Amino acid sequence: MVKRTGPTNQLLVGLIQDLKKKSIEQNASIWKRIALDLEKPTRNRRAVNLSKINRFTKEDETIVVPGKVLGSGTLNHKVTISAFQFSEGAKTKLSENGSKMITIQELSDKDPKGQKIRIIG
Repeated sequence: MVKRTGPTNQLLVGLIQDLKKKSIEQNASIWKRIALDLEKPTRNRRAVNLSKINRFTKEDETIVVPGKVLGSGTLNHKVTISAFQFSEGAKTKLSENGSKMITIQELSDKDPKGQKIRIIG
């Protein structure tokens, strides 16, 4: 039988605990959903290209990627993206575009109710 250990990165473990706590305190199920996605093994976490973000988002929208944002493709409009990780290519393209990159922790502190936030991936 395989022993499931969960994430070993202490920053990630702390983030997951904080999101679950915030979900209960604020009665916002979006944070619990993101926490459950982040608990998955690295190989099962979401990886989203900029081209997919471009297709499924609108101008000035706030999205969360519970995984990694990759730099393949282009982004034609400004969005606020919150993710656990960003590739170097994605960081470069997003900063050139004028889009905002924030951590999931910063987003949960800024909008504890999780309103008008979409999960992409």
